[in-house]
Amino acid sequence: MPRRSPVLSLAGISVVLLATTAFTTPARPVRSTPPARVAVAPAVSKAPTTRKALVEEAVNIDWRVLAGLDYTNGKSTDTLKKLEGKLVRIPGFVVPLDDFQEEGAEFLLVPYYGACVHTPPPPPNQIVMVEMGGKKAVKLNLFDAVWMSGRLKIASVESPYGTVGYQLEGLKVEPYSSK
Repeated sequence: MPRRSPVLSLAGISVVLLATTAFTTPARPVRSTPPARVAVAPAVSKAPTTRKALVEEAVNIDWRVLAGLDYTNGKSTDTLKKLEGKLVRIPGFVVPLDDFQEEGAEFLLVPYYGACVHTPPPPPNQIVMVEMGGKKAVKLNLFDAVWMSGRLKIASVESPYGTVGYQLEGLKVEPYSSK
């Protein structure tokens, strides 16, 4: 039986803990209102003139909301339907479309580290295809969690890593924080 390095075992445990806590624990208190009744604020109340103003009005969502898409028949929850075409902000991990790619304007956003790379991909309702507005290249770091802001579209797309359930016109990528 091969011997395992204790360092690798601890590193593997750390990755699993990060993946299970970073995106399963809500960043703010959970409301008692059922998801179907959650009101989604209009993405743009007055036409902001700057990209920063657009991103500041984005609605924070998590992967539980995106799981509201039944990718087998294309139906989605009312909450998800209200987000179609709206500005959203989603936490996740970046997956470059090409191996060893350090920058890019197109990439995948997934809920946990390592998804799609060395494991079977998550279901389509847990993968977002991001195309940065104006084809602006951003740094792509597999290891760091990010907040991705942009305009959400419910649309099935084929990627090198499998079927994707969403597209996002990316406006801003920022390091993940609980805020």
